[in-house]
Amino acid sequence: MFNRHNILTAIVVCGLSAPAFADPVNVVAAENFYGDLATQIGGPNVVVTSILSNPDDDPHLFEASPDTAKALTDAKVVIVNGVDYDPWMEKLLSAHKAPGRKEIIVGQLVGHKPGDNPHLWYDPAYMKAAAKALVADLTAVDPAHKADYEQGQAKFLDSLKPLDDKIAAMRKSYAGQPVTASEPVFGYQAGLIGLKVHNEKYALAIMNNAEPTPSEVAAFENDLKGKKVKAMLYNAQASEPAVGKLVQLAKDNGIPVVGVSETEPPNSTYQDWMMGQLNALDKALAGGA
Repeated sequence: MFNRHNILTAIVVCGLSAPAFADPVNVVAAENFYGDLATQIGGPNVVVTSILSNPDDDPHLFEASPDTAKALTDAKVVIVNGVDYDPWMEKLLSAHKAPGRKEIIVGQLVGHKPGDNPHLWYDPAYMKAAAKALVADLTAVDPAHKADYEQGQAKFLDSLKPLDDKIAAMRKSYAGQPVTASEPVFGYQAGLIGLKVHNEKYALAIMNNAEPTPSEVAAFENDLKGKKVKAMLYNAQASEPAVGKLVQLAKDNGIPVVGVSETEPPNSTYQDWMMGQLNALDKALAGGA
């Protein structure tokens, strides 16, 4: 088994601008990109707590602390990824029932189940579905600001158009191009672009903190040595020595390497985060990296 860095519980409260009324809606998001979604839509009418917000943490190894449970005490709306990505949050919700609390489990919302790729936020359509559910729940607990929430949703949807356009343009340019990935973090966007992703069994093993088979490792190495892929994607948040060796092997063989992450970077937005990674991949596939 590989060793990963220790996980520290990090709770960050965002969206603390002056509330539009005396009792803003408390929203808790398991991950900070869903927290960002809530902040963008709710504006000053919400106070958002994001549990996973440290880009140095590996979300798959996160363990909830008493502070995490405490954050749920006054939550009126909770957003969870689901699909076994944040089981600690679903367990906490079951253990700490609250009358009237709204719970959005994105995986269930968009028809995914445990065993599917859990990195749902890499598909903008799933973020749009989460936004729609969030507006409905915020309106239910705070009907006085329904118009504000609907306006926030419209602005959010409009802000995703450049992202959708970028994905469409890259699909036109790169559909069918072979790439490889050390983890399936970028999987949904890779699918939207139409990329042919190699070494998926290796990627699943690494994601699940398991040991890839020797044949899976050899296949990955052969793709790099044989220049059979146009780029290598890797999870910049996971410090696997074996993956580090593959990253170096890619560089040694002139294969562009693109780091992607599972946590929205500090002082960024979901839109800028996704666009930045797409731009980096576009440059790599165009041969400019």
